[in-house]
Amino acid sequence: MILEKVTETPAASDERPMLLSLRNVGKVFSNGVTALSKVDLAIREGDFLSLLGPSGCGKSTALRLIAGLSTPTSGQLDWRGPIDRSNTGFVFQEPTLLPWASVFDNVWLPLRLKGVSRAKAAPAVMEMLARVHLNGFENAVPRELSGGMKMRVSIARAMVTRPRILLMDEPFAALDEITRFKLNNDLLELWQDERFTVIFVTHSVFESVFLSNRVVVMAARPGRVFDELAVDAPYPRDEVFRTSPDYAALCRQASDVLVNAINSTAGSHHDGH
Repeated sequence: MILEKVTETPAASDERPMLLSLRNVGKVFSNGVTALSKVDLAIREGDFLSLLGPSGCGKSTALRLIAGLSTPTSGQLDWRGPIDRSNTGFVFQEPTLLPWASVFDNVWLPLRLKGVSRAKAAPAVMEMLARVHLNGFENAVPRELSGGMKMRVSIARAMVTRPRILLMDEPFAALDEITRFKLNNDLLELWQDERFTVIFVTHSVFESVFLSNRVVVMAARPGRVFDELAVDAPYPRDEVFRTSPDYAALCRQASDVLVNAINSTAGSHHDGH
């Protein structure tokens, strides 16, 4: 049964172990811009969490802090259990593929950097290419691929090390709607099979609700958590769900929160707790 509601907090009965906590995290750039202010966020093992908000609200900054590509100005990130760069995959907005390298060699790259030979890496690379539906394209080069296929290569490259957490910074924003829908479906299938944790940055209410079990709505000036919504629709989600009244209702509720976040000011916001 699809629950026709969005709740403000995750279910109290959620016993999944905590993976990461952001505690009072702030980030001020060298030019004086406050990108993030007093961000508190808890991520559990197996979450599919979307960061939803307007440009300038600090979504990508938060992702870069989690990835270790930047450091907070204040507050702290508290990882539960051993984790390092090898436990984390990052998919950027652009595929960032090596243009001269084959699809196989692009996906092999993270393993190559860890000292894994091409021959030894081959089973893992080919398995991940199959998982993103790129069977038979291992010898192609990026210029021979469509935009959607390039993003599939980028996802395979991020996943080939079997990370515990996958960070995705608006990976489908530049794609046409049909390709975006297909990649949303395939990403959910991969996530359900592998049960890694996803933090997904998006501007799209529709995408965030379709993919996520949690949507964190952010507001700008300064960048902060405005509210959090738990999406109580069951997985797997498919085209039946995408065209259902339940999905439409969930999107309307998320959209209302986003509008409030956009219209909020630093002096009148609440943190959703």
